[in-house]
Amino acid sequence: MGYTFDNPFVVFSVFLVAQWFAAFVGDLLGRSKRLKAEEQEDFAVLRTATLTLLALLIGFGFSMAVSRYDQRKDYEAAEANAIGAEYGRADMLPTQDTVKVRSLLLQYANLRVAFYEAGDERQIGEIGAHTTKIQAELWSLVSHAAAAQPTPLVALAVSGMNDVLNSQRRTQAAWWNRIPVAAWWLLGLIAIACNVLIGYGERQSSALVLLILPIVVSISFFLIADIDSPRGGVIRVLPQNLIAVSQFMNPQ
Repeated sequence: MGYTFDNPFVVFSVFLVAQWFAAFVGDLLGRSKRLKAEEQEDFAVLRTATLTLLALLIGFGFSMAVSRYDQRKDYEAAEANAIGAEYGRADMLPTQDTVKVRSLLLQYANLRVAFYEAGDERQIGEIGAHTTKIQAELWSLVSHAAAAQPTPLVALAVSGMNDVLNSQRRTQAAWWNRIPVAAWWLLGLIAIACNVLIGYGERQSSALVLLILPIVVSISFFLIADIDSPRGGVIRVLPQNLIAVSQFMNPQ
């Protein structure tokens, strides 16, 4: 599923250009009509209030992105724990099923690692299709074993497999849980308004001064987009726990 803010470098570039242009427009408006002395104080209050609002919204946006990033990390650990636990519970199944389940769990763990590391949409689609297939095979094995031998130990293995499947769904939901596009539009509009006010109130035109706020705010937006994006940018959730589980199940 495509997302507008998957690439933080694009976010940085677009917002930087938009804000600098807004500051330039504000400067042109300020040159054509300067504020009167009695209007300067009211304008300063308005500009300060708008900048404060922008700072608060950037803080809220950063908090939202970090909470989603932490959630993705927690679910990666939960997935690894569920797979590792089910690998151990496979001993409770009949011998022939134990071998099959453990072999499929190893493939499944490797697929989950590939899911975290994939960056190509086609590859992600193939991983998703293969993951669904193995999930169906795993569930078929444990459900048939439970039907053949409805014992408490087999039921425990079935419960563990249910945890494995549910943990993957929770992970997928967490990856879809992103900062709403409307929130990005709000941030962008307020940032543009702030730059118009900065440009309008600038008494001595300076390209460097008009560029400072756009750069600072764009860097903030870059960081928020980077943390919020599961695959784009440089800050990503590494499947360290899943890799460890995969290595445990296949020491070779």
